[in-house]
Amino acid sequence: MDKRIESIRGKIRTIQDFPKQGVMFKDITTLLKDREGLKDTIDVIYERYKDKKIDLVAGVEARGFILGGALAYKLGTGFVLIRKRGKLPHKTENHEYELEYGKDSIEVHLDAIMKGDNVLLVDDLIATGGTALAACKLIEKLGGNVVETAFIVGLPELGGMRRLNSYGIFTIVDFEGE
Repeated sequence: MDKRIESIRGKIRTIQDFPKQGVMFKDITTLLKDREGLKDTIDVIYERYKDKKIDLVAGVEARGFILGGALAYKLGTGFVLIRKRGKLPHKTENHEYELEYGKDSIEVHLDAIMKGDNVLLVDDLIATGGTALAACKLIEKLGGNVVETAFIVGLPELGGMRRLNSYGIFTIVDFEGE
């Protein structure tokens, strides 16, 4: 196994009962502040996609911006912001999705993705997959093709990885039963 993967895993801290009782929160801030950890993370993702035809990297607010911006730079592509409703200043397309208790919506600028653009979606973590699935649908609404979805952390038992199977999914580290 790539020694960088175990190093990345070791730099992610677990916060018990955050943001609510019973949740074991995977905190990547400890990974991001570590110069080697951040570099290894971007390098591992870059190596997977460097030979694929990718026109744009899209990142989901907010930690997806950190990964996505660095990855887009390294891949030599543009970067697209996918944000919560009301945060983008120009004309947008939105996609509403179900939450455990209610609905939420994300949006992207109408001119951010052109028909036929090959888009890599990145975010920090895949849990239930609701936001990532909505982001994929949003990319498709604008005519983009989702090349794959990429995350630092996967939480397989929460079902999101299965929900994204049709798009392809890459995670650097998975935490099962934690």
